[in-house]
Amino acid sequence: EYEGDRNSEGQRHGFGRARLPNGDTYEGEYECGLRSGNGTYRFKNGALYTGNYLQNKKHGKGVFFYPDGSKYAGDWVDDQRQGYGEYLYANGDTYTGEWANNKRHGHGTYVYKDTGSKYVGCWVNGIQDGPAELIHLNHRFKGRFLSGKPLGRGKFIFDIGCEQHGEYIQPVQEKEEEEDEDEPPLPLEPIWKASEISKLTTWSPLDEELLTPTE
Repeated sequence: EYEGDRNSEGQRHGFGRARLPNGDTYEGEYECGLRSGNGTYRFKNGALYTGNYLQNKKHGKGVFFYPDGSKYAGDWVDDQRQGYGEYLYANGDTYTGEWANNKRHGHGTYVYKDTGSKYVGCWVNGIQDGPAELIHLNHRFKGRFLSGKPLGRGKFIFDIGCEQHGEYIQPVQEKEEEEDEDEPPLPLEPIWKASEISKLTTWSPLDEELLTPTE
C-alpha cells in the first residue's frame, strides 16, 4: 500500500509512504517508481536505515541501525558499506575508517572497549594486514600485521621512555604421529623475539624497505 506523490505515468514520484508486502515500511523520496533521494526504511526485524537511496539501493550517506544494537554511519555504494564510515559494534568496540564491499578495507582505527587498546593501521577484506600500530594503556607496538597477527620486525614503545626492538616469528608446526589427518592443526601464535632495548627512535616499518641494499 502506498500514499504519496505520483508522476503523470502513475509511478511513485516525489514524497510518499509505503508498506511493503513483507511488513517493512519506507517513508521518503521516490523517482519514477524507485526509492531515490532521502528516506527512512524500517525493517520488520527492528533494523532501520535512514539516508540516501539511488534506484532502490542504499547509496550516498546513511545510517543503519542493526537489530543487535550495532550501528553504521557513513558512505554507501550500491547497497554496500563502501567509502568512509564509523561502525559501533554490539559489544561497544568501534571502527572508524575505510570500507569496501561491506568490510573494513584500507586505513582505519579499531578501538577495543574492554581494554581501551586500539589498532591504527591497514586492513584487507576485514582483517588487520599491513603496517600498523597497536596502542595499549602504557605501551604500544609498531610494526606489520599479516592476516590479523603481528609478524616480522617491529618495536614496543614504553611510556617510561624506552623501546624494545625485535621481531615476531611464526613458529613451525610440529606434526605428531597420532594426529588425525582430517583435522587441520590450529595455527600457532607468532612469538616475540627481542633483540635490543634502546632510547626512543623514529623507526617505522617503511624505513626497513629504504635500508634494504640494492643489488
